[in-house]
Amino acid sequence: MSSSLNILCIDSSTEACSVAVLTKQAELHQRFMLAPREHTQKILPTVDDVIKEAQLNLSDIDVIAYGQGPGSFTGVRIGISIAQGLAFGLEKKMVGISTLQAMAQQAFTETKCESVYAAIDARMGEVYFAHYLYLDGVMQLQNKEIVIQPDSLIEVFKTQSQNMIENSLLVGTGWSAYPQLLSFFEIAKITEILYPDAAYMFDEAIKLISEGAAVEPELATPVYLRDTVTWKKLPGRE
Repeated sequence: MSSSLNILCIDSSTEACSVAVLTKQAELHQRFMLAPREHTQKILPTVDDVIKEAQLNLSDIDVIAYGQGPGSFTGVRIGISIAQGLAFGLEKKMVGISTLQAMAQQAFTETKCESVYAAIDARMGEVYFAHYLYLDGVMQLQNKEIVIQPDSLIEVFKTQSQNMIENSLLVGTGWSAYPQLLSFFEIAKITEILYPDAAYMFDEAIKLISEGAAVEPELATPVYLRDTVTWKKLPGRE
């Protein structure tokens, strides 16, 4: 993983909060923490810490990457708002990275497994789900990211005769939240990767930047997957 740019990446889309910097010298500096409801207090001080550790100034950053979702509605908004504020101030472009892709990329980086199913607990009895395969240096999305009830996802696999790839890996909080989903994907192996981590967003960020996908801050957008967001929670999942 290398780049001719200094890239800052921020993610607060789930209960986790992470900040990472990849320098032109291919040095990675990172912080990852579980910080529910503390993202707004922790992100900017963490950005300062990581940039200082990288022996850079904020003005040395060339592009800002951010976790675009899916994830917590509030968390996604916080992350993109802070990233936009920094990008506006620095007059730099931004690039959004899927949280599901980031977890799949981490799984590949750690295990070299080329097939990953990602599922984040979306609350309200649903999961954010996607399948990724390794191609051309990064984990690439198959079909599309969706928000769906676990039982409906199982039915999709049954009725559309989609074959699960044996020895795939499972990442995200959705599998433990909905045991029936984990049971159905029994030929795959569950991992300890539960949350996206900014440190694993750089492969995709570099690819997107090279393709000209970085945009001006006002054009940076989140990905919620839900057309509308309601706040009704299931008992025990507030």
